[in-house]
Amino acid sequence: MFNSQLPEHRSMRRSTHIGAVLLAAGIALGGLLAPLSGHAQYPSKPIKLIASSAPGTAPDTIARVVGERLSPLFRQPIIVENRAGSNGNIAMDLVAKSAPDGYTLIICTDSNVVINPHLYAKMLVDTLKDLVPVATVASNTLFLSVHPSVPVTNFQEFIEYAKKANPPLAYASAGSGSLFQMAMEMLKVRAGIDLVHVPYKGAAAAAIATIAGEVPAMFSGGTSTVPYIRAGRLRGLAVTGHNRSPLFPELPTLSEFYPSYHMSTWLGIFAPAGLPDAVIARLRADINRVLAMPEVKERLYAVGGLEPYVTTPQEFAALIRADYEKYGKLVKQIGAKAD
Repeated sequence: MFNSQLPEHRSMRRSTHIGAVLLAAGIALGGLLAPLSGHAQYPSKPIKLIASSAPGTAPDTIARVVGERLSPLFRQPIIVENRAGSNGNIAMDLVAKSAPDGYTLIICTDSNVVINPHLYAKMLVDTLKDLVPVATVASNTLFLSVHPSVPVTNFQEFIEYAKKANPPLAYASAGSGSLFQMAMEMLKVRAGIDLVHVPYKGAAAAAIATIAGEVPAMFSGGTSTVPYIRAGRLRGLAVTGHNRSPLFPELPTLSEFYPSYHMSTWLGIFAPAGLPDAVIARLRADINRVLAMPEVKERLYAVGGLEPYVTTPQEFAALIRADYEKYGKLVKQIGAKAD
């Protein structure tokens, strides 16, 4: 009787062993599929897109234009929230401390990411480690403009006027260490002129001050400058891009006078570090789809010559590294600081 039951026991043991193996494999596979399933369902709720500046600025405008078209692709609302203050540091800290799940993003200017770390003695966020780049979204040239009362009609006359000015002319910027200050400080070195920096709290405030005649000159992006040049309340003199602006083709590029001079501003979308690659890839792909839409190009261009700016992940990472080093040297050279 013992021998007649032995095959049955062996069969039962083999069956139990196979079942245990399958159960273990199922648990392991389930552990792998669970996060993948979660990523595949992304997004499953509204996404918050933080603009690092006030309403009406370039980050805010781009966030709303891109968010409006991104929402149908995601089948979820894109909620734009403005968190201005400390040149974007407040907004970046908020996002860096958020869960890396793709539901809290930020649109930053280049100065937020690559200039602030050199400018502020204390930073709550390490922009190179605590934030992960998702996608570039737009770029813009800078405009050199003056109040109409300044007795110059072109760039060459401005340089000659600035050289003779006593006391030196003042210029407005969006704040200490802003890209607009960097642009003027670079021009001062190249042209051999002296101007006094007057920082304001944001590009809009700097533009209003220049329009009011509080300061005679400024560098600024198209969003806060182009409408006033068109209205005759500011006089455009030059642009900082590689090419002349189609908005004002009569304005020369600074590189026409100083071949190595070039500066443009870029804006990009970032997320908290740790965001899964699958989510980053999904975000980047759909953001790039939106930037390719003709109506998006038109709307961005209409608010000051903003242009969609698409890069690969490698190009975006290289851009951040290069600008981080470039502006770090310039901040140190001019001794700029911010509290």
